[in-house]
Amino acid sequence: MTPSHQQARPSPTSISPSAYTEPFLKFISGNPTVFHTVEYFSNQLVSHGFTKLSERDLWTDKLRTGGKYFYERNGSGLIAFTIGGNYKSGNGAAIIASHIDALTTKLKPISTKTTKAGFVQLGIAQYAGGLNQTWFDRDLGVGGRVLVKDGKGKIETKLVKLDWPIARIPSLAPHFGIRAEGQANQETRMVPVIGLDNSDLEGKQVEEQGKETPVGGAKIFTSTQPARLVKAIAGEMGIQDYSTIVNWELEVFDTQPAQLGGLDKEFIFAGRIDDKLCSFAAIEALLASSATSSVRTGGGDSSDDSSIIKLVGLFDDEEVGSLLRQGARSNFLPSTIERICEAFGGDKCGANLLSQTYANSFMISADVTHAVNPNYLDVYLDDHAPRLNVGITVAADSNAHMTTDGFSTALLQRVADKIDTPLQVFQIRNDSRSGGTVGPMLSAMTGIRAIDAGLPQLSMHSIRATTGSLDPGLGVKLFAGFFDHYEEVDAEFV
Repeated sequence: MTPSHQQARPSPTSISPSAYTEPFLKFISGNPTVFHTVEYFSNQLVSHGFTKLSERDLWTDKLRTGGKYFYERNGSGLIAFTIGGNYKSGNGAAIIASHIDALTTKLKPISTKTTKAGFVQLGIAQYAGGLNQTWFDRDLGVGGRVLVKDGKGKIETKLVKLDWPIARIPSLAPHFGIRAEGQANQETRMVPVIGLDNSDLEGKQVEEQGKETPVGGAKIFTSTQPARLVKAIAGEMGIQDYSTIVNWELEVFDTQPAQLGGLDKEFIFAGRIDDKLCSFAAIEALLASSATSSVRTGGGDSSDDSSIIKLVGLFDDEEVGSLLRQGARSNFLPSTIERICEAFGGDKCGANLLSQTYANSFMISADVTHAVNPNYLDVYLDDHAPRLNVGITVAADSNAHMTTDGFSTALLQRVADKIDTPLQVFQIRNDSRSGGTVGPMLSAMTGIRAIDAGLPQLSMHSIRATTGSLDPGLGVKLFAGFFDHYEEVDAEFV
């Protein structure tokens, strides 16, 4: 029985990080796309008593103190929150914000390609920094969401996952000289092969422009996609009428499962660690916090006896700027706080009460950061080199690419002290440029105090990365401690 399915979960100080290693491996292997990840977290929340809300409904009559809620946006973003049993409008929120998207490649709207030299290929486009050199010669599957019309003419969304190797981007042998060196052109040199069609050698009539005969009839969506891929997806989903497939959003992903590595199995080798890792830890922490609160209060109607909101926001599109409606630059988080404020403040929930709520809140912007690489020690600062299996790393930046400051660091350190766990620190060298994440945009939009702090990993932006086997659980421990101790720690600061 994994920690996610235990009825009585440990308090943050007694959390065993190793208990979360296998659950994380299963999670990250089984949910390769952003849509599968959101579905997984939704199912986890429902199984722990959370109520699913709809943005299309009014929430004023649905929210209660002691309640546990979540909702999705676009199937690729999720916000979950609990409302303390003693919550009053204007009180603050303890927030953990992360991003749920990962570097990947997506099928183009028309993914059929001309057959070349007998190879059937698939039209794909890079998402953010995906489709880099590490994508060569990997076993690739296809998955995502499919829009299907039912017998009554209603269109519903279903998920599909072809998790066996159906595609591969072949590299060029070094014997060919200069053409085999350097960054390959992503449009012309990094096109996956998905099958063979040597019918032209047999003297058979070549289809128009060397493409497979489309399935499902002309002028429908499936006619723009590789016929054998349509058949594979329809077969996996039990669809017999191809014309009922209205559209899809599919990703190409590495099929190799996450696994333990190292002589003592101290590593996790996996794809999509950035940032399924902090997202997993944040949700598990919210579940742990709400469960331990329930134990303290005797398990009555109120699952949380605090006076605050505890909230996890998992945003899409961070890797490409966060500008879409499910991204951190949207109204996703602010509208959630506003609706909670209105549900408990009524007509009083104007600018005053809402600003008070934001001012009383604090956010951990949880994104992975760079673990020290022993082969490149010269690119790290000596005292800012995070290690695996040690704990959460505070990410600092002198040029405001991160939200971290002296106050926020001191507050999180007090949380860490209360649960007896260390904090590491990372700052990039003066001759390098820091990356960014969701923290600055969310903090600037709302005025919420914030810190950037996440788990370290090696090989960021590679198709396969490395983190520590204890790091998922170490993240859960710190994040759960933040949820459970923020209220008392915040009161220490004038």
